[in-house]
Amino acid sequence: MKIVQIGTGGWGKNHTRILSQLGVLVAVCDADPQKSKEYGEKYSVNHYESLDDVLDKEEFDGAFVVTPTSTHTAIAKKLLEAKKHVFVEKPMTYQSEDGETLSKLAEKNKVILTCGYIERFNPAVDVVKTMVNDKKYGELVMLEFHRENRMPLHIKDVGIIYDTSVHDIDTANWLFNDMPHVVFARAGKIKHEHEDFASIMLGYKNDKVAIISSNWITPKKVRKFNAVCTDAIISSDFISQEITVEKDKGPEKVQNEKQEPLSREIQSFLDAVEGKSQHIVKAREAVNVTKIAEAALLSSQKGIPIYLDLK
Repeated sequence: MKIVQIGTGGWGKNHTRILSQLGVLVAVCDADPQKSKEYGEKYSVNHYESLDDVLDKEEFDGAFVVTPTSTHTAIAKKLLEAKKHVFVEKPMTYQSEDGETLSKLAEKNKVILTCGYIERFNPAVDVVKTMVNDKKYGELVMLEFHRENRMPLHIKDVGIIYDTSVHDIDTANWLFNDMPHVVFARAGKIKHEHEDFASIMLGYKNDKVAIISSNWITPKKVRKFNAVCTDAIISSDFISQEITVEKDKGPEKVQNEKQEPLSREIQSFLDAVEGKSQHIVKAREAVNVTKIAEAALLSSQKGIPIYLDLK
């Protein structure tokens, strides 16, 4: 298989490393000539500054788009039109309408379009998902997410809801195996151009709820969530991948093998391209996450709940 990567800055350098380790990387492309050359030489692959050049000169099966959110639509559209499989880092697009367009184009051209909601591939989330599906501790009724840290330097074109909260929106949908019908949010900005703190409440059927708290204010990096079930609370850490179950008899640690989520996510995309597996974020699911993020911003601006009808 042959894969190209568009964008090598910030988070993208990790994709390049893994794609090279897996032996599938054939070219990198970055608008910054210095970066393009640096990563091309580092991984001994062709390097370009223009997507048009990549499409003209390279034979490849799929592409990773790891560029600023505002550029995702135009880049992914060109790749899908060329009938290439496409992995777009989250969020898939800034506007959900653009996501709908890309999704339909992928369907029409019979290629895979997926989005980088990495926590689905976090072993800790995997274990909790299995527990929830098996109803090991009863029915899942509430999810609580806490994600805080200083703002990443490479994020310039979106606020915390689109950059950070979207991870937990997708994870909530995944764990509930459902889409919310109502969104209520409060967000504001203290130090940045866009919102840098947000609290989002997602309402699902049967009064189930997800509460998502994100901020770029506090100095300590926190990435945790609780799954409140009728018979226990499952607490998990996205970073350490540790899981604790709190029951009447006290806490109990769950044994879990730590793995790199990005490596699992990339391998899942490659497997899907080869027809081996379909464990990927579907384009429709990624579009719905964007719709929920849009609703959260609107709710915060208007101070009212926003009702949704997501398929």
